[in-house]
Amino acid sequence: MSGLHPFGVRLSESVARRGRLCVGVDPSPAQLAAWGLPDEPDGLEAFAAVCLEALAADVAVLKPQSAFFERHGSEGIAVLERFVVAARAQGALVLLDAKRGDIGSTMQGYADAYFDPARPLAVDALTVTPYLGFESLRPVLDAARARAAGVFVVALTSNPEGAQVQLARTRTGTVAGDILAAVAAENAGEPLPGSVGAVVGANLASIREDLAVNGPLLAPGFGAQGGTVADLERNFGAVRDLVLPSTSRDVLSAGPDPAQLRDAAVQVARAVTAALEP
Repeated sequence: MSGLHPFGVRLSESVARRGRLCVGVDPSPAQLAAWGLPDEPDGLEAFAAVCLEALAADVAVLKPQSAFFERHGSEGIAVLERFVVAARAQGALVLLDAKRGDIGSTMQGYADAYFDPARPLAVDALTVTPYLGFESLRPVLDAARARAAGVFVVALTSNPEGAQVQLARTRTGTVAGDILAAVAAENAGEPLPGSVGAVVGANLASIREDLAVNGPLLAPGFGAQGGTVADLERNFGAVRDLVLPSTSRDVLSAGPDPAQLRDAAVQVARAVTAALEP
């Protein structure tokens, strides 16, 4: 990825051209069945092909969920590799939703796998989990900066179990607040928006932590999971120009017809862009 603009800059450019939306590419067993596809590598390949035809030329960011490809073994990972290459070739940014989190040489291994342009799974950005300590992410953060890639750090999620860790009290506030502050520190001095973002649920009832991280805010939970445009406006307020709403089922339910899938994505993108633009 040498020679590319920083991920945050490329994300802003993609959003300006294609609208403010990330579509999750989630070939779960239920989604494959809804499209009349078998839960096997051939069905996965067909699903990926439809998503590429319908979305890769129009959506700002595509977010394949690694687990749904991994469950098919090496054949599934091969489908993911082909999807990533083809989506990027059509101009979409690819954010791999893998939520990797470990320490030391293991995190360096993930950094090599996902950010080295010579590797078959090189992507534009990766989701990571910081709950072994924020500095455990250092190999990925440094590799992303060196290779103009992006990192989205899980901070605040809407699943009920998340609060046990994310909202635990620290000397300065909450665990999530400390993570968001660390993300902001990573972006200090970088071209705005920075290339280190945070994952913050769109459908949270309320957010009290400071979201001014000077980087993108990936907001899953929009659409079928209950998040609305009103939630985006309420929760993100002054930083809403940095929000990247993410949906999967809300768009994928329009498939498997590529034209209908494309229309659904474009309509959602227009709605959230209109609501979030300053």
